[in-house]
Amino acid sequence: SAARAPGGDADVTHPKLGLADPVVSGSGHRSAGSDACVPAASALASEGSRMTIRLSRRDLLLSAAATGLVACGQRRPRSELDVWTLQLAPKFNDYFAALLKNWRALHPQLPVRWTDLPWGSVERKLLAAVFARTAPDVVNLNPPFAANLASKGGLTDLAPLLSAHDAQLYLPSVWDACRDPDAGQIAIPWYLTVRLSLVNRQLLDQAGVSAPPRLWDEVPAFARRIRERTGRYGLFITTVPDDSAEMLEALVQMGVKLLDERRRAAFDSASGRRAFRFWTDLYQQGLLPREVVSQGQRRAIELFQSGDLALAATGPEFLRSIQTNAPGVASVTEPHPPLTGADGTANVALMTLAVPAQSQFRQSALEFALFLTNAENQWRFATEARVLPSSLEALEQIRTALEQEQPTTAQDQQIREARLLSAQTLERARVLVPSLPGIKRLQKIIYTQLQRAMLGQVGCDQAVQRAAEEWNQYSAARWPNPSPNS
Repeated sequence: SAARAPGGDADVTHPKLGLADPVVSGSGHRSAGSDACVPAASALASEGSRMTIRLSRRDLLLSAAATGLVACGQRRPRSELDVWTLQLAPKFNDYFAALLKNWRALHPQLPVRWTDLPWGSVERKLLAAVFARTAPDVVNLNPPFAANLASKGGLTDLAPLLSAHDAQLYLPSVWDACRDPDAGQIAIPWYLTVRLSLVNRQLLDQAGVSAPPRLWDEVPAFARRIRERTGRYGLFITTVPDDSAEMLEALVQMGVKLLDERRRAAFDSASGRRAFRFWTDLYQQGLLPREVVSQGQRRAIELFQSGDLALAATGPEFLRSIQTNAPGVASVTEPHPPLTGADGTANVALMTLAVPAQSQFRQSALEFALFLTNAENQWRFATEARVLPSSLEALEQIRTALEQEQPTTAQDQQIREARLLSAQTLERARVLVPSLPGIKRLQKIIYTQLQRAMLGQVGCDQAVQRAAEEWNQYSAARWPNPSPNS
């Protein structure tokens, strides 16, 4: 699961940003050379579409790029580290200017060229850069794409380059989430977000509900009470296949094992069928908004801001947006711990820093990634971005600062409470959905069949069975002889 980039309006999943600075290159600084390889990629995708086991255009591009099946030129020698990040400019230009100045003081022989990319273009630009052999030395990736790229040999295994001390500086759960069973330590964890339950206290009072649900098993009674007493909805969780992974995470919290050790479907089980019936019943009984099958998680924020949703599962960074866009709703909003399963485990989303295999400066690239994620730099970034650090020392500093903070306005006090709660929630949080290659395909398959069950097109048990069959067909084609530990 990937943390949201913090560089823009909170009610937009990946806000539109740009960048122009002498030491901070714009996102199009080498688009002409990189895009020259796109026709070759398109031709490869067209050829692959005739395969019996149908792979997506993205899978084919990834495979060809990362394994070097297509090469559009030789890598140009250079004497600087090329670093790409996602959705951070222009809001964090000053932060990166200061950080790069400190880096230059320590490493004058190896300056850094920083490029910030819009979220929607990073995969295309990175694949094109790999084709052109102009890949960056350090790149900010979400875990699913990192896992896919690593599965094709596109990322450096950092384990041989790390010291024994490095892993001890980070939260163990997120450090482990950056390790791939086949490709090794493929990334360094950077910033984190934790989902909370933002609750409309006014709607709960109208419904006679003293507290929001803490467990998924408590949701049906809560949703029914809210719907019957107020005419509003209790919660929103999307089943749009290419949107949020929250439903997959909820299934894991409800006791569903997604895949077995051979990467075959494990969700065709009693717990899987029970979870499908749980969500199908909620939908068919009118206790979920009809749009959960057609609109993404952004719709939850829209409904919450309009006063039509009692509980929104989101991070504390969204509070500022709600305060701006819907001050009346914000004034009756309370942060509460997130919904979980019986064991109380919450989900944490993260962003990572990886070193492409093409890098000429792998050790220096790793040193920069460790520099960017050290305690001091993470503390500064987490404070400015209102996210959470993966550094243990920085996290303790954030907690201490929040505990001692004395806000002077109700709005700032609300944000402080939410951020402190999110930091405390990290103690019982982990990455619930492993970022294995093909995990987005698994999400699409499960969501599509769950939608069909919710819409009454197929029974719940049959939907689970069909999802398992479809995944197993894909899995057998991609991993025909998987090892038990893969």
